[in-house]
Amino acid sequence: MLASVAVIGAVTLSTGATAHADDFSEKKPLLKGSTTASYYWDDASGRNGDTGLPASGKPMQKGLAASPSWPLLTEGYVIYKGKKEPFFVGDRGPGVPSNRGIMLDLDAKTFASLTGGKFNSSSLTVDGVGGQGHIKIDYVITKWGPGVGKKNHPVAFSTGAWSRKDARPATPPVVTAEEKTEKKDERPETPAAPAQVAEKAPGKAPAQTSAQASERDKAPKAELAAAVTTRETESNGVGGLALISALALLSGGMFLARGRIRKAFDR
Repeated sequence: MLASVAVIGAVTLSTGATAHADDFSEKKPLLKGSTTASYYWDDASGRNGDTGLPASGKPMQKGLAASPSWPLLTEGYVIYKGKKEPFFVGDRGPGVPSNRGIMLDLDAKTFASLTGGKFNSSSLTVDGVGGQGHIKIDYVITKWGPGVGKKNHPVAFSTGAWSRKDARPATPPVVTAEEKTEKKDERPETPAAPAQVAEKAPGKAPAQTSAQASERDKAPKAELAAAVTTRETESNGVGGLALISALALLSGGMFLARGRIRKAFDR
């Protein structure tokens, strides 16, 4: 953006540069907010208002963004209509637009990825978005850069916050339970008990209840008791007939005996 800013930025940077990690959204957030974002692409080619290499001295690339106040090499990600893209602060800007609330200048490739457009390497613009140049985004900061700059919600470039060391960064936001990303437990289903399988299987009789089982057990006992009673009755009947027959024979014998005794006395 500005040559003087580029010099300052280059001095404040460490040699180990940083582009974003693949697991950017899993890092603990240090700051959350919303703003309007524009896009640009400065590759020192002089095309389309190109002002030279980014202030950090890093080559223009996807994920490199310009901030009016955050420290260089600050890392985070932006969200637009559910899509997430990582970024790191590698440049200063926007300048005057930041006075109107445009607090982030994304690289053209990231802007194209978020909006569904296509980066035009000839014009350094984004095609397929109907000329759209600004979008409302949410931002999440996951790492503050080591140099000068405001470690809090962005402020306009004209405030000069980008040139001052900030020793009191913003208090990290509290992450609620709803915002935590939790993996769903994939537990194997418990197999159905044999009795339950029998109930669900087509063509098989349903399992009997305890009351039905009790009635089932009582039936053979009742039949056995009836059979025993019948047999006892039948046995008692036979015994009774035998007793009657014996008494009749005895009675007849006594009658015959009395007749013989009388004949003996008559003689």
